[in-house]
Amino acid sequence: MSAVLTPLPSDGRDESADRPQTGDVPTRLHASALSEVWLGDSARLTEAVGDLGANLIVTSPPYALGVDYGQTSYADDQPYAEYLRWVHRWAATLLDVAAPDGRACINIPLDSNKGGKRAIYADYLRIFQEVGWTYQTSIVWNEQNISRRTAWGSWMSPSAPFVTAPVEMIAVFYKDTFRRPSRGGRRGDITRDEFLAWTLGTWTFAGANPRRVGHPAPFPEELPRRLIKLYSYPEDLVLDPFVGSGTTLIAAMRLGRRSVGVEINPQFCDLTVRNVTAANASLEAVS
Repeated sequence: MSAVLTPLPSDGRDESADRPQTGDVPTRLHASALSEVWLGDSARLTEAVGDLGANLIVTSPPYALGVDYGQTSYADDQPYAEYLRWVHRWAATLLDVAAPDGRACINIPLDSNKGGKRAIYADYLRIFQEVGWTYQTSIVWNEQNISRRTAWGSWMSPSAPFVTAPVEMIAVFYKDTFRRPSRGGRRGDITRDEFLAWTLGTWTFAGANPRRVGHPAPFPEELPRRLIKLYSYPEDLVLDPFVGSGTTLIAAMRLGRRSVGVEINPQFCDLTVRNVTAANASLEAVS
């Protein structure tokens, strides 16, 4: 997570470092047979794990919309140019920790209205390619959340109408090579009907309720579930560098993938550990 951010109280960070720091090197808080939870700054993940070899990255990063993520060294109200520098930094880190044929699925808005109209999706495409990722495709998530409308511009007039698209985007990238042949007899676990439906690039399902989840910006389990089945094999390693409440890890566990989640907020880390532990207990009870 990070680059030059909104000034924060001194916490012993090295202000002269070549790559400005916003949080600590991640440390492992929890480990089970299929999942690990790490507390710290995901932009410094290479300092903790080196070449992780993640086969698939699934995440939804902060959007610079001023969301309150609690007492962390990340501030979501930074100027947009600084926000993009922050994205550049952790996008490069993800490339370092991905396997040679690793994929990255990044859930982001199409546009942002904070501080003026911003084509945030287009900026993400540019930044990820600048750091070395190759663009593969985009999926439109039709979340159908029209409650976010807060302004009309000019009401019933062509002078300055605001058009709002109630969708989010999932940008899909890969490192080095996209094709991943089956090895050692491994096969995917996606069904015929799922493959036919999900390879059409518009997905329609509801979002998650922040109050119910206990996190200000959760996504529903259906999102990582589809991406994991479509873009990975069983036993692959799935990484979520902004793990939030642990949804990606839970989906990965239920699908027989190994997973690593990184979170900078200690409270959200604890929430993820509780959720992952409960999901693991449920799986063990069924088996």
